[in-house]
Amino acid sequence: MTLTGHPTDILEGLDTPTSELVSLAVTIATGSEQAMRAGMAHAVEVALNPDWVEELILQSYLFAGFPRALNAAREWRRASGRPAPGDAESADPERLRHWTARGERTCATVYGEMYARLRANIRDLHPALDTWMIVDGYGKVLGRPGLDLRRRELCIVAVCAALAQERQLHAHLHGALNAGAGVEEIHGALEIGAREIDPEARRRAFHLWARVRD
Repeated sequence: MTLTGHPTDILEGLDTPTSELVSLAVTIATGSEQAMRAGMAHAVEVALNPDWVEELILQSYLFAGFPRALNAAREWRRASGRPAPGDAESADPERLRHWTARGERTCATVYGEMYARLRANIRDLHPALDTWMIVDGYGKVLGRPGLDLRRRELCIVAVCAALAQERQLHAHLHGALNAGAGVEEIHGALEIGAREIDPEARRRAFHLWARVRD
């Protein structure tokens, strides 16, 4: 696959729209500005659910950084002609409580029985990181409606593989299963993410998957 946001074939286990979405996630995380522009144009061409694309762009800042999220949003506005949604994110106390509760629920779904240990481990790194993970990561972003958690996790698996972030890949392979993704779907997402990485990184990624799966 070239990093243009669209796969050359549809991988077993992934339906066509999900395969397109996962490929676009990898393009946002790793592609050049030209590749990102082509990926967004392709998303419009194949009529990929625009709400999914909006949500994918928002969550990309968590895993690929704010600059890439901004560039992806710019190219999406240009390609789709869609204006930004009216989605005010005021941090009033009630909304903050909502984000915290939603974040705790979403994070607990992803991490399952490892949730309590995760929270303790992140607090040991820095209490602020624990708060940001729950409120910003899982509450404000990954818990949003518009894109189901299963597809979010499949995109995250692919991006973590493409960026060779093995600790996070290991966690989100479990997370994808916990969010309801099937084994074949996760394998397909991992294939998309690992297409452009070096052979040793690919070997390690699939070794992680074998450990999680088995």
